[in-house]
Amino acid sequence: MEYSIFMVLDADTISQQCLPKHVAIIMDGNGRWAQARNRPRVFGHKKGVDAVRQSVQFCTKLGIQSLTLFAFSSENWRRPEDEVKTLMELFLFVLSKEVKKLHKNNVKLTIIGDLSRFSESLRSKVDTAQKLTANNTGLHLNVAANYGGRWDMANAAKQLAEQVAQGQLDPADITEERIAQYMSMADQAEPDLLIRTGGDVRISNFLLWQAAYAELYFTDTLWPDFNEAAFAEAIACYVARERRFGCTGEQIKQLLAQT
Repeated sequence: MEYSIFMVLDADTISQQCLPKHVAIIMDGNGRWAQARNRPRVFGHKKGVDAVRQSVQFCTKLGIQSLTLFAFSSENWRRPEDEVKTLMELFLFVLSKEVKKLHKNNVKLTIIGDLSRFSESLRSKVDTAQKLTANNTGLHLNVAANYGGRWDMANAAKQLAEQVAQGQLDPADITEERIAQYMSMADQAEPDLLIRTGGDVRISNFLLWQAAYAELYFTDTLWPDFNEAAFAEAIACYVARERRFGCTGEQIKQLLAQT
């Protein structure tokens, strides 16, 4: 058997440079998690908040720069009215309860998506939360709400079209780089790793532009069960793909303990 130097590397070699700078997650499986326990779907959504909290803490400890969570897609409005109402109420509650904790831990919060369909009270809470954490320099937490990748690209195109119509931009000067400047999260590194929980193997109109070169990781783990160990396994898989050497979730946890 032929061996390479990478086969003998241990946890000490897993440095900050090996880790993803930006992780995006499609948080799927809340409803199924609740139904498996004979509880209403909303119970799963509430339990999923704990997984969000753990993920934020995990990324903060590892020094990951950005974490983007798909909280509510533009297609989610098709769900039963009671569930949508509950999701909106939960979003409002979590914003009110968690933003001070985020601020205390130097987390910068940004909500991406079309907020025009949200209530005035929710938009006000979003604005307050973003202003409170605007100058924080730690983890950049992006929450995608009423977001769709196609909407994001169409929104960027509209802004460029307005510049063309006003004579401020020549169509010949529209490049990939210029379009990227008008996409959500243009001020951050593009996602290196996109995780989807819940077992489905698709990206569901999430970050279609930004995740063009992201590593994709799909797990059967339902979102409320996506704990630190499950996140560590996802990071370990990314490191193995990106750096061409293997490591385990246990090694990631060893790195975590050193921080």
